[in-house]
Amino acid sequence: QVKLVESGGALVQAGGSLRLSCAASGMIVSGNTMYWYRQKAQRELVAGITSSGLTNYADSVKGRFTISRHDAKNTVYLQMNSLKPEDTAVYYCNVVRWGVGTWGQGTQVTVSS
Repeated sequence: QVKLVESGGALVQAGGSLRLSCAASGMIVSGNTMYWYRQKAQRELVAGITSSGLTNYADSVKGRFTISRHDAKNTVYLQMNSLKPEDTAVYYCNVVRWGVGTWGQGTQVTVSS
């Protein structure tokens, strides 16, 4: 059974940084495309990383956020720099395998102005 556990969310001032973690079990992150989403009014895709290491980002976070993974720890990260109040959201890790999506429980990021 695939399980994703996010951590690292916190209250931070605008301009600050956070690193979110997504620890996976029941699967190997390096063999799958992994995603970070965030939920504000709607759930939106923030970043993704393929099994070959290719990355993509939402326009709103390009140049500020970086997705990466640590294969030995089977963990995906989201480094968030230059945070803005509009980055406030619950952040979720996601993977889709054989058409079935798995979500973590989410981690709250709050950016104060």
